[in-house]
Amino acid sequence: MGCGYNALGGRVRAMRKASMADLVGLFGPWVGDACEGGEGATRKRLFDSAQVFWLFLSQVLEADKSCRETVRKWLGWLAVYRGAVASPNTAAYCKARKRLPEEELIEVDDGLVERLEEAETEEERWLGRRVLVADGSSLSMPDTEENQGSYPQPKGQKPGCGFPVMRVVALFSLATGALLAFSKDQLAVHERTLFRRLWKRLEPGEVVLADRGFNSFADLYWLGAAGVDSVMRKHQRRGAGAKRRQKLGKNDWIVDWIKTKTCPRWLSLEEWRGMPETLTVREIECVVDIPGFRSESFTVATTLLDPVAFPTRAFAQLYRTRWRAELYLRDIKTTLGMEVLRCKSPDMIHKELRMFLIAYNLVRACMLQAARAHAVCLERISFKGTVSTLRAWAPLFLQPDLDANKSDELVQLLRFYLARDLLPFRPNRLEPRARKRRPKNYPLLTKPRLDFKDIPHRNRHKKGLS
Repeated sequence: MGCGYNALGGRVRAMRKASMADLVGLFGPWVGDACEGGEGATRKRLFDSAQVFWLFLSQVLEADKSCRETVRKWLGWLAVYRGAVASPNTAAYCKARKRLPEEELIEVDDGLVERLEEAETEEERWLGRRVLVADGSSLSMPDTEENQGSYPQPKGQKPGCGFPVMRVVALFSLATGALLAFSKDQLAVHERTLFRRLWKRLEPGEVVLADRGFNSFADLYWLGAAGVDSVMRKHQRRGAGAKRRQKLGKNDWIVDWIKTKTCPRWLSLEEWRGMPETLTVREIECVVDIPGFRSESFTVATTLLDPVAFPTRAFAQLYRTRWRAELYLRDIKTTLGMEVLRCKSPDMIHKELRMFLIAYNLVRACMLQAARAHAVCLERISFKGTVSTLRAWAPLFLQPDLDANKSDELVQLLRFYLARDLLPFRPNRLEPRARKRRPKNYPLLTKPRLDFKDIPHRNRHKKGLS
């Protein structure tokens, strides 16, 4: 399913006549056939499924993600391309989003991921192996009864004072930064449980890179049984249950992990008893001699045992790249604005989440094309800069007299500017998780909004003597 820009030129031009032309011109070749939905509908709607898809995608890409702003943008397109007017009320658009099947969005996302995987090259792999990075996070959403029922707020929050929270685990490609798969559930579900739901996405020969939260005896064993190797930080509780067998080099050991007597809840007793009593693992202690870094040393546990094919120094460099997963999550949550979802029901939350994943991978696809076309390092292209450029350039594709050749020239020029505007090379740069800008001096909401009483002149209020 490889997809070049010129290969789908005719299809993109046909879609431009029926959909939001700006995003079709930018992303149509990557989305492919999936954006042609709605042709078989018996009723002619103002918002058909193809139109709603591009509007929804435009909404999650914009800085202002309100339905009102999206409809205003659509009204401008309607006037330019169809010479028509419509109501600025958002009700019709919101109802059309509800009609959009989530299965179609999943199909679009799967096809996009497949194209991004095909774009990976052998040179981008780590010692000939494809590396996938796993990491978890959480998302907030509006405080509605439906959302609270599916994704309850943290137990420590008072009723009416918190928001529903969803826990997610994402699987990224280390070569391209593409989000290949994700799983979601309530906040009470552990990240390791969500990660196991992604195992069906892994293929023999691949390497999973993750932090110590995903590291356990059973996980490493069952991943290895499926032909998938692991490179993870050793969990702090794995101490006495290990026995060194062979020294491979300085700070490099072959170790036997001893199976505990307690069967994990996610395994049946028969599966637990069928596992071996020991698991052979390679432990490599990495010393961090960079001033200002948080950890002075850490231990990597891996099932890659060959010291010749996989030398010791390669693991410290590989595990350091695990931090990219944190940056990828920051890109999709902070830069794109997925940290706080906006929909009021779980069904729409799931569709909104899927649209964010599609938008993220489309931005990554643009970055990858720019890097390949102009032979620059993909990691030097700014995700935030790419999003800002796409937001600024998208209206240029909305010109009524824009032909296919001019559209191609705009896309090529867009890639040129993305490749020219590179991030500075700043190795070992310190980026503390701290905010310099102080928040405003407002009290916390400690009671439901209807019961909360604000303190007059809160800035000068002083608690009396007791």
